[in-house]
Amino acid sequence: MKFAVLVFPGSNCDIDCYKAVEEAIGQKVEYVWHTSTDLSGFDAILVPGGFSYGDYLRCGAISRFAPVMNEVKKAAEEGKFILGICNGFQILTEAGLLPGALIRNSGLKFRCHQTPLEVVNNGNPFTNQYAEGDIINIPIAHGEGNYYCDDATLAQLEANKQIIFRYAGDTNPNGSVSNIAGVSNERGNVVGMMPHPERAINQLFGSEDGKKMFTSILNAWREQHGAAVNS
Repeated sequence: MKFAVLVFPGSNCDIDCYKAVEEAIGQKVEYVWHTSTDLSGFDAILVPGGFSYGDYLRCGAISRFAPVMNEVKKAAEEGKFILGICNGFQILTEAGLLPGALIRNSGLKFRCHQTPLEVVNNGNPFTNQYAEGDIINIPIAHGEGNYYCDDATLAQLEANKQIIFRYAGDTNPNGSVSNIAGVSNERGNVVGMMPHPERAINQLFGSEDGKKMFTSILNAWREQHGAAVNS
């Protein structure tokens, strides 16, 4: 299996994502610059966190026009696995690949700490190694992580089981509607989340609960290609 880690001017979690793939599942991984016009050689695409293009205008608003995003849309249509983390989540919503929007935290402060998440849907390519209802410990680091959508969109997310993670209990750190921390597209192959699973793949970091997201992706890919695939 081969992963692409997109790199925009201002990305700062690209190295974390690269190292997470190496350490968690030992698969091939490459950095891909934002001007790239070919993602055909990759099975999964990680859109990392940071401050792409300085987060001018709105977070992710400029990145959505980068040449590589045309290829990300094609990859999504082909059913490839796409994970947007933090700023990557913001980019995917701006690009229309995920519903909703990310706005300023309700307390207007940058939040950076470990956060308990509830696994709402474990029938997704990114969560199949968790149990539904699992409470996992994943760090956040954002100032614009307040997930917003209208009532009709929320009802659709609920009905289609597109809510993947919620902030557990009363720990909602940013004011997100319905405590939402991560969502998918209707097909389930595109997921965005504000917390950083790539920073939770070794207990030395305070948690290894994010590791199962990477093993889930590998498991889903193996199932797609048959159990006999030599990864």
